[in-house]
Amino acid sequence: MYRRHLTAALLAAAWPGWLRAAVNESDAAVGVRVALERGALAAVSLLGRTDGFLGNPKVRIPLPGHLEKAARLMKATGQGKRVDELVTAMNRAAEAAVPEARTLFVGTVKAMSVEDALGIVRGGPTSVTDYFAGKTRAPLGEKFLPIVTRATEKLKLAQRYNQLASKGAGMGLLKGDEVSVQQHVTSRALDGLYLMIGEEEKKIRADPLNTGSAILQKVFGR
Repeated sequence: MYRRHLTAALLAAAWPGWLRAAVNESDAAVGVRVALERGALAAVSLLGRTDGFLGNPKVRIPLPGHLEKAARLMKATGQGKRVDELVTAMNRAAEAAVPEARTLFVGTVKAMSVEDALGIVRGGPTSVTDYFAGKTRAPLGEKFLPIVTRATEKLKLAQRYNQLASKGAGMGLLKGDEVSVQQHVTSRALDGLYLMIGEEEKKIRADPLNTGSAILQKVFGR
């Protein structure tokens, strides 16, 4: 009971007058859950399909920067098709992995506390996305990696990437996620996923009326 009153008091003190009058903590929790689920599932739907990554320049996964020099050399010597096939395979692997995020996202939404919801409403323009990234990036990485591994290891090109990346790492050109194609694709797939969730969140905040949801209009409207 004390915690409930304390939360209400903090809410009243922190929110501007128009929001205190229009939104209670129950509304905030419901509204944020709706926004979270809408943004997440829209992003999964956009990316978890053929050309979801490859056909979208915002999230298309390239070779790491230092391998682009090697790629240009291969293209100059008539091996451009191999480079293109590797980039396509990397993006296809990401597209195959993304649908695995759906269940975890829905579970994260259901587990969100009222305090979390209030923090998101009071937060910045990407506070929904930041919340998701903080809660799901590590477990999603564990889910994505085996799928990406299976998809990329079907092609010998993945082995060539790893051989080339290993040489680059030995010379100090590459490090961390760039050393293995599986780690690189997994990391960039997650980056793309949260980027698209962020875009969906911005749409909701910019025009809650257009969502057709009364609760989103109430919580995020002005």
